[in-house]
Amino acid sequence: MEMLQVNNVTKIYEGKVSYRALSDITMTIEQGEFVGIMGPSGSGKTTLLNMVSTIDSPTSGEVLINGKNPHRLKKGELARFRRRELGFVFQHFNLLDTLTVRENIVLPLTLDGASVKEMDEKVSVVAKNLGIVPILDKRTYEISGGQSQRTAIARAIIHAPKLLLADEPTGNLDSKASRDVLETMQKINQTVGTTMMMVTHDPLAASYCDRVIFIKDGELFNEIHRGENRQAFFQKIIDVLSLLGGNAHDLSSVRV
Repeated sequence: MEMLQVNNVTKIYEGKVSYRALSDITMTIEQGEFVGIMGPSGSGKTTLLNMVSTIDSPTSGEVLINGKNPHRLKKGELARFRRRELGFVFQHFNLLDTLTVRENIVLPLTLDGASVKEMDEKVSVVAKNLGIVPILDKRTYEISGGQSQRTAIARAIIHAPKLLLADEPTGNLDSKASRDVLETMQKINQTVGTTMMMVTHDPLAASYCDRVIFIKDGELFNEIHRGENRQAFFQKIIDVLSLLGGNAHDLSSVRV
């Protein structure tokens, strides 16, 4: 079953000089897959994420999530679709400092008017899964970056979204916290079966995916699948990135 279908999507930003950010992109993500999107700065990967997350709409072509085209929905319906079907994890954790970890996590349920009992049950399940039970009553300024990102992931999956979209989720973390967060995402993907799409410039992060799609100049450049061995996959990712070119800072030199 295809969770995401991107069919011939083109995005042109009109201006004094119009700019084509995506050219006729077609790709699919199967239900339960964990897919990475990589490419140099300005390659169109964030534009693609914005099309899928419904923040922006294509100039031509269509995006289907679980068979539905969210860009055809009215404003209120779209907000509800985004809240119920999608989960978001960002580089900047986007947590509310005035709330505790627990209150941040239940935010999507609060918006949907869930009962306190339901919220408590769901929080205890995701917090256990993510190893953040001891910090549930702390404020966000009392916890580390890795804990903040795990809190953000908990908030993104508390309502069991069909599709989790992550934008550079390890961009603000040190390597130890990055691994923790990636292992956590991988575990959720494998145990709960949440479909995930992650935009990243970090080969280490991408090596946790099942498949990595590379974009260059708004077009699909290549895609590679992971075998049994993550180290070998990491090396393959590095090789494709060096073919892609781009700026040196786009390539992290870390080894697995």
